[in-house]
Amino acid sequence: MDIQKENSMIKQKHMLAEQFIELSQVKETGKKVVYTFVPGNLTELIYAFDMLPVYPEINSLQSGMRQKSKEYIQEAEDMGYSEDVCSYVKCDIGMMLQGNIGPTGQQLPNPDILLLSYTGCFVFMKWFENLKQLYPNAEIAMLHIPYQESGKIEANAVKYIKDQLINEVIPTFEKVSGQKFDNDKLGEKMDLSAKAEELLIEIFDSAENTPSPIDAYFGGVYYIGPIFTAFRGSEDCLEYYQELLKEVNYRVANKLGPITPEGYMKEEKFRLVVEGPPNWTHFRGFWKLFYDMGAVFVGSTYTRVGGVYDDGFRHSSNDSIKSMAEYCLGCYTNRNIPQRIDLIESFITKYKANGFLVNSIKSCNSFSAGQLVMMRDLEERLEIPVGFIETDLVDPRYYSYSNIKNRLDSFFQMLDQRQSFNIGDDIVPDDVLT
Repeated sequence: MDIQKENSMIKQKHMLAEQFIELSQVKETGKKVVYTFVPGNLTELIYAFDMLPVYPEINSLQSGMRQKSKEYIQEAEDMGYSEDVCSYVKCDIGMMLQGNIGPTGQQLPNPDILLLSYTGCFVFMKWFENLKQLYPNAEIAMLHIPYQESGKIEANAVKYIKDQLINEVIPTFEKVSGQKFDNDKLGEKMDLSAKAEELLIEIFDSAENTPSPIDAYFGGVYYIGPIFTAFRGSEDCLEYYQELLKEVNYRVANKLGPITPEGYMKEEKFRLVVEGPPNWTHFRGFWKLFYDMGAVFVGSTYTRVGGVYDDGFRHSSNDSIKSMAEYCLGCYTNRNIPQRIDLIESFITKYKANGFLVNSIKSCNSFSAGQLVMMRDLEERLEIPVGFIETDLVDPRYYSYSNIKNRLDSFFQMLDQRQSFNIGDDIVPDDVLT
């Protein structure tokens, strides 16, 4: 059964296809290629130098969705990588060892630059050490992002990142691309990014409606695709979000729920907020566990991993370098645990959620650290039912349908009882209580 697709999804598919075609033609076009990561990415800067970005973790999740990650992971483990190593890393390394064939079946080009923007995940550093061994001719550009230990973006941290961009990253881009830095060209892309970011938040905030016209987790991974990866700062990206917002507004006007692989969600019974990435190897089956129960996700932390715009941040051409620094500092995994809890609390209250769920990822410490603290804190603050399940990113060995189903059945039973109790409270006459 094919997933029901709207115009925005078809447009995104065409955008991705064109991107991989462009990557496959770099020998003819002479364009340079930058391997980098989604959190804290510098897409606008890459395109300001007419280079092309590649995201290793996106390749890994695509491999997981296409049921290819198991063999890639095995290839890496045969080389000596531990079972405890991030499955994104092992999948990516295994894919490269088997010819570096991308999601469209075309071979991905070797990187000219390895751009490491370190945002809260130490694994990124070790990952790129291994990529440097595979691609010894690639230039290295390191962008270290200070962790928000104090719970706010500090001026000295912004300056620290700006200095790195000006003195290290941009000179490397100039050297490899053969172009001089053009601040006006970068500024144009930053302004396009800001317009798309404004639309994205309007789309996320549509979850305030009942029923919610979006699923901010499973549907959300499609919504964030263009803005968190290769298209932020482009006209295509802006047009995608304009089309998506039209579709969302149509569903709001017609009291329709989100699109699922089986069409419109029929009944909204539970409104949930979720912490952690989804499982990619069983994505559709994982999703079905929820929409079969009438559960829709109205908020998700994973959809902020590539940038948080809920608190008002937008890319700006007023000081493009400073804007990039502030963006990197504000990514979800670069925030401390109290900040993350506050953000989740805002989702629960703003979008009127009646349950909070953690999907703990076995091989992802940057997300899994602190999740039990989050659960206890939010349960105490909001008196809201909380649930906990465990999967992995792209390692199918750590997806147990029966264990997940059993835990979710208990969670939904608790939610159902809580809702029934609340409804009962509402209809009991005052004189009975006295």
